[in-house]
Amino acid sequence: MAQANAVMERTHARYVVLALIFIVTTFNYVDRATLSIAAPAMRSELGFDTVTMGLAFSAFGWAYTAMQLPGGWVLDKYGARLIYGLGLILWSIFTFMQGFVGYFASAFAVLFALRFLMGIAESPAFPANSRLTVMWFPNHERGFATAIFQSAQYFALAAFTPLMTWILHAHSWHYIFFWTGGIGVVLGIFWLLYVREPRQHPGVNQAELDYIEAGGGLPNMGAEKAAVAWSDVKALVSNRMLVGIYIGQFCLTTITWFFLTWFPTYLLEAKGMSILKVGFVAAIPALAGFVGGMVGGLWSDWLIKRGHSLTMARKLPIVTGLLFSSTIILANYFQSDVLVIAVMSIAFFAKGVGNLGWCIVGDVSPKQIMGISGGIFNFCGNIAGIVTPIAIGIIVKEMGAFDLALVYVGSLALLGAFSYLVIVGPLKRLELGGSRTRAN
Repeated sequence: MAQANAVMERTHARYVVLALIFIVTTFNYVDRATLSIAAPAMRSELGFDTVTMGLAFSAFGWAYTAMQLPGGWVLDKYGARLIYGLGLILWSIFTFMQGFVGYFASAFAVLFALRFLMGIAESPAFPANSRLTVMWFPNHERGFATAIFQSAQYFALAAFTPLMTWILHAHSWHYIFFWTGGIGVVLGIFWLLYVREPRQHPGVNQAELDYIEAGGGLPNMGAEKAAVAWSDVKALVSNRMLVGIYIGQFCLTTITWFFLTWFPTYLLEAKGMSILKVGFVAAIPALAGFVGGMVGGLWSDWLIKRGHSLTMARKLPIVTGLLFSSTIILANYFQSDVLVIAVMSIAFFAKGVGNLGWCIVGDVSPKQIMGISGGIFNFCGNIAGIVTPIAIGIIVKEMGAFDLALVYVGSLALLGAFSYLVIVGPLKRLELGGSRTRAN
């Protein structure tokens, strides 16, 4: 009876924290997507060709990717609340300033620099999301929690693409950056005022902390500091399981960056849609991705509750999602706008189902260096943020069409499925042992 009362009386602060993570991650992706919405108008006004635009798209990826290890180290040292909050304020300021690039003679250089700085500021965001969900959620709820913050990227595109295209149509591309950047600054201040790690949060009681810890969560992780040895970093990047996960995340992120960068231009130029139609039509695959993300997380948690292994519970949704994401190639064989959007929606839904990489990072990373481990994972995944915009820009310029670009994206989805099936193997948490990292 006492145990039942304890369960009934425990607080639910973790869900409030998760809601804030979702909101902040939504604006993380809204700010990333601003350039893709503004791109057609900017290209016309500023005279950028597809390769130049691809380089501008990639500027964020260069910085975001390069800063993953430093960002992870800073996160481990100073915690998610401070680093995430300051990062949000900074990247929102850089987003706001992009509205002024048209006033500079060297518009491309200014745009590239601001996107680059924005990438630096955003670099700790997803390692922080992973760290917070590991601290706040037990294993059997972590798939859902991960799905929530991962699904924010789809919600951002579904909810804000129509709004941003309306702003573009009603005002100009400059105001897209002004509105999204300004809102982000306000959110950053609110984050710093409210969010805490579990042991310091005023809204959590001991019953909730015990529940999290009993289920495999790590509410004390913020108090456990470990000196980062390069031997540990080397052990992470040479571990076969993690190498397979890194490859899979690169492939999955390739799909994300197609939708974040070139998808509106694809609809505008390859399919001849108006900018307002693009705004609403582009939201449909994003909405499908949001639903897919929720399905993947709930499916994974359901498998764990049914007694399946962690390996089965995480890998089955991921492999299934990656395999079905390759159907994006079928868009090359349809002329109907309805069928093209249907194919894109299926592909993005499937990508959402398979988007559990951050959940796996929380499952297998050494708890003392969760930020570093997440940084390495995000570094490898977001190399796609550099490669994809440039590769598609070159393909479209050389081929004069998007057909081969879709083949490129779909083929990498198949490679990701292969990596999880053949390379990753069983999922096990790694532990720091002396100067080496070992599987537990």
